[in-house]
Amino acid sequence: MALKSIDRSSVAAHNRPGDMWVIIDNDVYDLSKFGKMHPGGEAVLKEYAGKDATEVFFEQHRMDVLRKYQRLKIGRISDAKGKSIVDRTNAHDISQLAYAEVAGLRTDFHSPYYNDGHRAFRAACRKWVEGLRSQAEQFDKAGKEPTKEMFIKAGVDGMIVSRIGPGPWMKELKNYGVTLPGNLDGAKFDQFHELIAQAEFSRLGTPGFIDGMGAGHLIGLPPILHFGTTAMKDKFVGPCMRGEKICALAITEPFVGSDVAGMRCTAKKSPCGKFYIVNGAKKWITNGTFADVFVTAVRTGGKGAKGISMLLIERSPGLTTKLLHTSYAPCAGTAYVEYNDVKVPVENLMGREGDGFKLVMHNFNHERWVIVVNVLAQARLITEECFKWATQRKVFGKPLIEQPVIRFKLASMVSQLESVWAWLESITHEMNTMPYAERQKLGGPTALLKYQATRVVNHITDEAVQIFGGRGLTRSGMGARLENFTRFAKYGAVYGGSEEICADLGVRQALRTYPADAKL
Repeated sequence: MALKSIDRSSVAAHNRPGDMWVIIDNDVYDLSKFGKMHPGGEAVLKEYAGKDATEVFFEQHRMDVLRKYQRLKIGRISDAKGKSIVDRTNAHDISQLAYAEVAGLRTDFHSPYYNDGHRAFRAACRKWVEGLRSQAEQFDKAGKEPTKEMFIKAGVDGMIVSRIGPGPWMKELKNYGVTLPGNLDGAKFDQFHELIAQAEFSRLGTPGFIDGMGAGHLIGLPPILHFGTTAMKDKFVGPCMRGEKICALAITEPFVGSDVAGMRCTAKKSPCGKFYIVNGAKKWITNGTFADVFVTAVRTGGKGAKGISMLLIERSPGLTTKLLHTSYAPCAGTAYVEYNDVKVPVENLMGREGDGFKLVMHNFNHERWVIVVNVLAQARLITEECFKWATQRKVFGKPLIEQPVIRFKLASMVSQLESVWAWLESITHEMNTMPYAERQKLGGPTALLKYQATRVVNHITDEAVQIFGGRGLTRSGMGARLENFTRFAKYGAVYGGSEEICADLGVRQALRTYPADAKL
């Protein structure tokens, strides 16, 4: 329905309590009954009643506020040209702001990594993710675990398998009842498609909910795909792909973090030889509170790495989980997992006894790569928000962006982000082309990439808070996403291997191939 044409003098007449109209981007909004609902109180509405409030609105509100209250729009200024910003843009649009998007995915840039198929896939993922945003923000704020319905929708729409990565299972998606975003042919899915899916999902900017929607699942399912028996795959892969069952990877223990070889959780054969009896505890297990299946590292032998095995353990008598309250939203389902005489069929052994440490290390490369994509994608979102805030916010009578120190901060954020993203793309290319059996040589570079990425994210977060000021420390309003991210930024520096462990691993792996004749 066409909007009513209203002249500015008519708007000016509605300037008193109980009769308040305002102009925002040449659209007219009737706020007469909105005063008591306004979070900032009715006084500020009275001040701008009958006036053009465009500038002050965008200095104090996000675009989604304008979209939320479109029901209050009653007309458009008669001399306005074109459509208003809320009518000519969508939340899932690809941003035209410099550095807000990956350069190689822009149509005006060139890339050896991406093609039009990747761009179409990105657009489909963006639209899907934006459709989840409202619920994501509500659940993240309330600390609610994602619902089974959310997981199933993500599963059948391909937003679980797209974040697991390429493999032979991509040719079986129809059998699993899964369709990739944009109806992409699974045979064409490559490592850059996964990078796109991971990054787009992270753009939700709700760290607890993002991890709740499968951070543990996405690292728990690959060991089944790579090392599970045929019986395991037949039973679990389909339901896990569709989001009907959720996996968790259980490695870390109360006494053991990066020192995987020192784990204490035990699995001893029962007298009949048909079961492993598992006892011990795991801690900080993402998705653990609602997981159905726990891919668990256990000690079946003596001390050290050679005594570790991997078991697939279903939630069953003796296995209990408790929520751990960490600095981000509880919807991630971070758990303390106890195993008290849990009976596990010997058929649930993954690989052979003593293979567990190798399986854990094998999984680490992809896990660390995922962490890098996650934190950098969210850091890019924060950088974009800083650009927007700096142009909308006025201080000392002019936009914040006109302060040289602010431009310097943005330059530092962008240059570090783009540098480490280029390294990410380089390693992703190797993952895409290197024979699978050789990929262990990427362990060192991936560990160093993670170290550098989390250092960069720490820098970006610090500078972003300085740009946003008090709003960057406030859980609502213009800086809400940044405040949320500040509580998450250090996660990447700890889980998946601490910065110190990753840095050391990168150098140690380089020394293994150090040429004997390399001299100054």
